[in-house]
Amino acid sequence: MIRRILPSISSVSSHFLKTKPICSPSPLHHFHSLQSLQCSNPINKNGSLWFQGIRSYSLLSLNDLRDNVPRKQKTRKGRGIGSGKGKTAGRGHKGQKARGNGKLGFEGGQTPMRRRLPKRGFKNPFSLTFQPVGLRKIAKLINAGKIDSHELITMKTLKDAGAIGKQIEDGVRLMGRGAEQIKWPIHLEVSRVTVRAKEAVETAGGSVRRVHYNKLGLRALLKPEWFEKKGRLLPKPARPPPKLKDKVDSIGRLPAPTKPIQFFTEEEPATSPAL
Repeated sequence: MIRRILPSISSVSSHFLKTKPICSPSPLHHFHSLQSLQCSNPINKNGSLWFQGIRSYSLLSLNDLRDNVPRKQKTRKGRGIGSGKGKTAGRGHKGQKARGNGKLGFEGGQTPMRRRLPKRGFKNPFSLTFQPVGLRKIAKLINAGKIDSHELITMKTLKDAGAIGKQIEDGVRLMGRGAEQIKWPIHLEVSRVTVRAKEAVETAGGSVRRVHYNKLGLRALLKPEWFEKKGRLLPKPARPPPKLKDKVDSIGRLPAPTKPIQFFTEEEPATSPAL
């Protein structure tokens, strides 16, 4: 293609070079692209235009376009001895490795790597992961009007307001960061709470209740529309296992409650309404 274009470029350029142009083109234009030549004074002595420009020629043509194929093609095994990977396809003659795949981790009879290395640590299958949220963030959302402090603040309220992320594994832990900003009574229901956060909320006249939700109950609390879409009923609240009875105050309620449950001590039991 370059052989076809370069003679035409050189013939056109030689025709204009015979007329003594005021500014001569650079020789590099013959190899890259001959763009329109602009002279300082294109008008000659007779007052006519000497020349306005030459049509630019490119070394790229439509018949030279092709796909972006990889430089290294995939090795095709077993396609004849001329390819270098025919017959035994690079596996050699006979043996276990030539006939099929061996056992994963087998090292010929010696102690494999998985048994030579010692064990380190363990993963507790009963561990729980709680997403932390501080009192400073809750106070900021209350001042912004995204959370109503007169209603019960549940984990669903915190999720809808953006205080916590969408991926909540086992619940929410209330932290004491920014406890000095809580100056009005608020009522919360979370999975866990620190000592500092609980003291700050109770000092302001509020309350914090630790409620228990299992995996299914937590989904029903945060995404009740999922059950409606599937045509299912909300599950019943699950009781906490024996090992977690001391870490929770009550069973989580479904659907999401709007009013807090009052705390009653053993000395002051709840009085039933008079009939």
